[in-house]
Amino acid sequence: GKTIINPQIVPRVTAAYSRPKSDVRIQRLLPHGADASAVQQSVDAFDNGVDMNIAVLFADIREFTKLAERKLPYDLVFLLNEYFRAMGECITREGGRIDKFIGDGIMALFGLDGDPQKACEDALAAARAMSEGLQKLNIALENDLPQPLRLGIGIHFGYAIVGKMGYESVSSLTAIGDIVNTASRLESATKEFKVEFIVSEDVVKTAGANLSAFQRQELSVRGREDPLNVYVVERAHMLPVRTPKDPNTVEGNWLSRLVPNFP
Repeated sequence: GKTIINPQIVPRVTAAYSRPKSDVRIQRLLPHGADASAVQQSVDAFDNGVDMNIAVLFADIREFTKLAERKLPYDLVFLLNEYFRAMGECITREGGRIDKFIGDGIMALFGLDGDPQKACEDALAAARAMSEGLQKLNIALENDLPQPLRLGIGIHFGYAIVGKMGYESVSSLTAIGDIVNTASRLESATKEFKVEFIVSEDVVKTAGANLSAFQRQELSVRGREDPLNVYVVERAHMLPVRTPKDPNTVEGNWLSRLVPNFP
């Protein structure tokens, strides 16, 4: 004869087969507050490594060692955290992803969504925002710093291996390759040229930007056989302005939380 199953009892049958026979270990699959669709790309692709075109930004505080010698540990940590917060908000607001903080330095990635032109546009906009943000920070701390903070920024564009790297809980999404080393070299070269910003011509061309108003140089970069064409910019806030992505964004909102407390 024909067997008829009452659908109301199916969940009970399923539950009977799902009953645990030992201790159950529950593991969070997504970070708190994470969007499942946004995380899926990282799980499916970046966890195993991806070869892609991205823009990499390095930034560093100039003469930070001298400043550190004059500050108490608490004051120094407070200053660095305010600096990282200010620069971090500038980077993320323009579409970048903070890769890591290294001492007083910052490494950021642009273009993880796979759009090269947008990656370079975002990176240039972030450099400009960081320069403006540093000016605001210096104004807020002008009575507490022996001299204004100065910044060096370098950006390069090209192929990199992007993936989750590290060990157990100490792992994160990062990038490796010649592009990363070159971006770091460009940031270091700002000391030699005594400027705030150096960007490779690869970034400028990919972004479709016009930086003809700035000095163009051939730069010998350690680790590369051929010289690299770069643009040397005295202050990154002099770069062309890009319309904000979100007109409702309150720039410099980190200033409202800033309470200088240095001796």
